[in-house]
Amino acid sequence: MTPIIIFGAAVRPDGSPSPALRRRVEAALRLGAGRADALYIPTGAKGRFGEAECVVMAAQLRTAGVPAAAILEEPTGTDTFSSVLACRALLRGIGHAGPVFAATSRYHLPRCLLLLRLAGVPARPVPIGASGNVGLAQRWYWRLREVPAIPYDAALVLWDRVRGRSAGAA
Repeated sequence: MTPIIIFGAAVRPDGSPSPALRRRVEAALRLGAGRADALYIPTGAKGRFGEAECVVMAAQLRTAGVPAAAILEEPTGTDTFSSVLACRALLRGIGHAGPVFAATSRYHLPRCLLLLRLAGVPARPVPIGASGNVGLAQRWYWRLREVPAIPYDAALVLWDRVRGRSAGAA
């Protein structure tokens, strides 16, 4: 089994995937092409518009020809941290302890890989293309947003691990 976790992004007001969401799914599809054992795990709860992010991504996957049995939606993640923890639980639930692939935007990939690895999930990157017609200011905004998010989320994952070990020992 080759799990490919696709991290959520915004859904447009009309219910369609945002360009970032679409690119993440397309990257996952490229990686999974020709792999009979690919398991796509779209993540993301309902945001401001339309269906849950994972539902919109699952529809995009099915439209691309991915069978429903190869898609395992994770609908509870409301941010990167909660998506990582939910995916860890989901993977444990299906008995998968091996590596996973993480599909997300370039600016977001270092945080996703770090959090998955800190959570005990060996993760590898999914190569993703350019960020499309996004302006320089917007790209820098996304990158700078990661500066406080990386240590904050990393601390939360580590705290979760410490709590989990303490609860398991009691």
